[in-house]
Amino acid sequence: MIAVIGDIHGCYNTLKELYSQLKIKYPEIEVYSVGDLVDRGNFSSETIHFCIANNIKVCLGNHDYMFLQYFREPFSSMAKAWLLNGNAATLNSYKNNPKNLEPHLDYVEKLKLFYNTKDAFICHAGISKFYKKYFKEYKLDGSHDNFIEKVLAPDLEFDHSVIWVRENLINIGKLQVIGHTRRFETMHDKNANVYYIDTGCAYGNKLTAVVVNENEIVDKIQVPVFREDITQY
Repeated sequence: MIAVIGDIHGCYNTLKELYSQLKIKYPEIEVYSVGDLVDRGNFSSETIHFCIANNIKVCLGNHDYMFLQYFREPFSSMAKAWLLNGNAATLNSYKNNPKNLEPHLDYVEKLKLFYNTKDAFICHAGISKFYKKYFKEYKLDGSHDNFIEKVLAPDLEFDHSVIWVRENLINIGKLQVIGHTRRFETMHDKNANVYYIDTGCAYGNKLTAVVVNENEIVDKIQVPVFREDITQY
């Protein structure tokens, strides 16, 4: 049994409360995140620090990737895209914590594209039909995870990427738990067997964690966004 947290987007105080509730109810549970730790909310630096300190297993999100590219490859298309995607709040959070920037970039650079657990396949945006042939040929028992990572990694800047895709997801033979596509409530696409858990925290809604046991959602914990996380200073 595992827990998976949806897109956090710098909503640090909301994350702390959600994590606390989760650990009170399930003290020993392993916690994952679908990514998008940064942007829009006020506390991106604090959010990354919290995930590191609490050993939350985080998938790379598209906002995390743009954040990384802005500092590592400043003239790239992804660096330029970040300027239009809520970066101001992230930059502001590092003005207060400048010493954290380089360690956090190193951390983001090492984030995995997915976690393939016995309970669910966790990634940021889902597996596109573009990769259908690969997921037909290879088992999801963990033995081909390195190969799948190599297939997905070169495509991070394409629309069908595991961090960008928004539609045409495939049924990979086990439950996918993803974020990225914002919804007011969680939603299960039964045909693709995909469970969406980005509930728009940074847009004034709530942060969601789901508890998954062997490809079934068995519990859901949600915390309305703390206003200090999204109110402009």
